[in-house]
Amino acid sequence: MAADLPEPKGYKRATGGWGSLEGITRVELTAKASPSAALTLKTQNKPGGYMCSSCAWTKPEDPHVFEFCENGAKATLWDLTTARCTPEFFAQHSVSELREWGDYELEKAGRLTEPVRYNPQTDKYERASWDDAFAAIGAKLQRMEPKAVTFYASGKAALEPSYLYALFARAYGHNNLPDSSNMCHETTSVGLKKVIGSSVGTCQMDDFDHVDVIFYMGQNPGTNSPRILHTLQKAVERGCKILAFNPLKEKGLREFINPQNPVQMTVGSPTKLDHMYCQVRAGGDIAALMGVCKRVLQRDGEAQASGADRILDTAFIAEHTHGFDTFIETVRASDWEELERASGITRAEMEQAGDIYADADNVMGIYGMGVTQHVHGAQTIGMLVNLLLLGGNIGRRGAGCSPIRGHSNVQGQRTVGVTEKVSLAPVEKYRELFNLETPQEDGHTTVEFLEATIAGTNKGYIGLGGNLAHAVPDHEQVHRAWGKMELTVHVATKLNTTHCMPGKESWILPCLVRAEEDLQGSGSQWVSMEDSFSHIYGSRSHRSPASEHLKSETAIVCALAKATLGSENPTLVWDEWADDYSRVRDLIAATFPAEFHDMNARMNQAGGFYRGNAARERIWKTDSGKAEFTDPTVLNACGIGDAEGRYHLATLRSNDQFNTTIYGHSDRLRGLSGDRRIIMMRPEDMVKEGLAENDRIDLITDVPADHESADVSRRAVSGFRVVPYDLPRGTLAGYFPELNPLIPLWYHEELSKTPASKGVPVRIEKTA
Repeated sequence: MAADLPEPKGYKRATGGWGSLEGITRVELTAKASPSAALTLKTQNKPGGYMCSSCAWTKPEDPHVFEFCENGAKATLWDLTTARCTPEFFAQHSVSELREWGDYELEKAGRLTEPVRYNPQTDKYERASWDDAFAAIGAKLQRMEPKAVTFYASGKAALEPSYLYALFARAYGHNNLPDSSNMCHETTSVGLKKVIGSSVGTCQMDDFDHVDVIFYMGQNPGTNSPRILHTLQKAVERGCKILAFNPLKEKGLREFINPQNPVQMTVGSPTKLDHMYCQVRAGGDIAALMGVCKRVLQRDGEAQASGADRILDTAFIAEHTHGFDTFIETVRASDWEELERASGITRAEMEQAGDIYADADNVMGIYGMGVTQHVHGAQTIGMLVNLLLLGGNIGRRGAGCSPIRGHSNVQGQRTVGVTEKVSLAPVEKYRELFNLETPQEDGHTTVEFLEATIAGTNKGYIGLGGNLAHAVPDHEQVHRAWGKMELTVHVATKLNTTHCMPGKESWILPCLVRAEEDLQGSGSQWVSMEDSFSHIYGSRSHRSPASEHLKSETAIVCALAKATLGSENPTLVWDEWADDYSRVRDLIAATFPAEFHDMNARMNQAGGFYRGNAARERIWKTDSGKAEFTDPTVLNACGIGDAEGRYHLATLRSNDQFNTTIYGHSDRLRGLSGDRRIIMMRPEDMVKEGLAENDRIDLITDVPADHESADVSRRAVSGFRVVPYDLPRGTLAGYFPELNPLIPLWYHEELSKTPASKGVPVRIEKTA
C-alpha cells in the first residue's frame, strides 16, 4: 500500500476459531437468552432435534458434536431471549416513537406475548384477544376484493403452515403469494430453470467428497452460511481447489479454524481455503466466466492439435446440450481487453482459472446473492452453467451447480405452493383434493406488490413473518404508501420496523419460534423444512413458549382461514389440520406424491429424505429437452453502465446480522464495528474523490437522464462515514437495509424482478 493511501480495514484472524465463540457469547449476553437455550443448541440440526431457523445449509446424516455455526447460534439465542414485549410495553410507547428506534432496539424489547391491535386515536398498539383478532380480520377480508390483498411469506415458516397459507390464499381468491425468495434467489428459480430445467441446485453433500475444483461466486460463507466451512475445509484438505469470485476478499473464503478441532484451536494453523481469489468488480462475473470459457476452448484446441484427450466433454455436449455452436462463436469473438474492462480482473487471472478448470475432472459451481441480485443475474447463472456444461459437469458425482439459499425454508415454501405463478401451483391437485377452482391469473411478485401498493390498488397485506417494508428497495416511496393500506396483519415473534407503519386497520399476531414446543390437541407437533440440497427434515423442540398466549404459525393460518372462508367447503378442515400437523403432511404427500410420498415416515430419518432433481439425472425439463448453452447479451450484470464519477454499490450483511435482524454492531470478519452507516471504498478511489478516512458523504442514485425508466426521482442517503477497504475500482459496499433507499423499485433482475442490490449506480457528494 502506497504511503499516501489510507490503510484498508480488515480482519487479521481466520474465520471460525475463538473469534466465532466470542461472537456467540457477546450475542448471548445481549439477548439475555434463557438458560435452557444451551439444550436447544445441543440438538440443533440433528435428527430428532430442532432445525436451525437461520440459513438453509444441509443437516448431515452424521452430525458433528455441535452442529451449529456462529450465526445459527445467534439466531437461536436471539429467539430464546428472556426479554418480553408485552401490551404494557406498547402502552408506554406510541408507534410514532417506536418508528424512530431502529430494528436493533425494537427487537431488543423482546418476544411479543399477546395479540395487539393498532388504535389510530392513541397511536398505540393495544391488547386484544385471539377471538377478537380472528373475527375482525376475517370480517375485513370478506369485505375486501381478494385480488387487492397480498399474502407475503418470510422464509422461516415451515412446510406445514406454508402449504396451508398457499391453500388459504387461493381459496380466498388470489395468487398474490410472494415470499422472501423474490428478494434473494428468485433469479435462480427462473434463470437456472431456463437452462437446466430445474429451479434448484443439483448437488448433494457426497459430491464434496469427489469435487476437484469449486467456482465459488458471490457468496460469503463466513457470515451467511458458516456450517459450509466444515465441508469446504474437508474438500480442500483432500486436494480440492476453490476459485473465489467476489468484489470483497471475504475472510470466510480465505482461511478457517475449525472450532471443533482442539488441535487447530490451540497449536494448529488455519486452513487456507482459496486457491485463487478473483476480485471481480460489481457485476463482473459474466465477463470473468467468458474469459475462463475462452481459455478452456484454447486449451481444447491445443489438445486436439497435439492428439491429446479433449478438454471438452464432446459426447455429453452432443447428447445433452443445445446451443453449443452459437455460444462457441460468441466466446471466440470476445475481446480480451473488453473482458478485462467488464470483469475488473486480468486476462492472466481468467486464463489461470481456465487452466485449473481444464485440468480438473470434476467441477462444481456455487453461488449466492452476489450473482442473483443483479439486473442481468440470470445471464450470470447462464454463463456459470455454460462453463459447467463444457466439461459435462452437471449430472454426475462430484460436479454440479449449487446455489446457497440464505433462509432456512425459503426453497421449501416454493416447493409446497407459495408462489405467485399459476404454472407452479398444484392447481389440478387443489381441484382433486378440495373441489377447489383457483384463480388463473398470476399474482404479485414482491416488486409488483409494492408497485400496486404505491398505486393504491393493493389494499391489504398479511405477513407470515418478516420485516418486508424495511427489507425492500425505494424506502421513501414504499413507506409513504404502506400505511395507506386498509389492512395490515403481521404474524411475528418480535417487533420490527414494518409493524411501526400500521395500515388503517393493523394487527400483530405473536407466534412461537421454531425452537419452542408446539403443543396442539393431538400432542407435541413436528414441523418440517427443505434445505438447499432438496432434503426434507422434521424439527421439534421442547423449550417452553415465551408466553402462554402464543400460537403457532400453523394454528394462526388455520384460524384466519376459517374466520375468512367459513365452512362452505367441507374439505377445508382447518381445525383438524391445526390439531394434528401429520394430517397436513398427508396433504402435502397427496399433492406432490412423486416427491413427498410417505412424508410422515421419512422426514425424521437421519439426513432427511431427498425429494429428487431431474437435472441431476440428466433429464432436462427445458423447452428443447436439453441443457441450454446461452449467449449473454451483456458482459457486466449491472443494469446501468459506467460513466465518469459513477460507482456501483453492493449492499451486504454484517457479521452480526441475519436479513434485517441486527444482533449487534460488530462486523468482525471485515474488521469493522460500531457504526452501520458506513461506505467501504477502495483507497485509490478515496484519494481520487479527495476523501479521507471517516469523512462523511452522501450517496445519490445515479440514473442517466435518458434512461428508459421515466422515474428519475432523486434518491439519496446522507451522512455515511467512509472507510478504506480492499475493493475493485469503482465498487462501493455498505450495509443492507440502511442503503435500500438508493435502490429504485424498477432496478431489478430482468426475468425474476429480484431487486438488483449488488450493483446500484451511485455518485458521491461530500457532506458539507
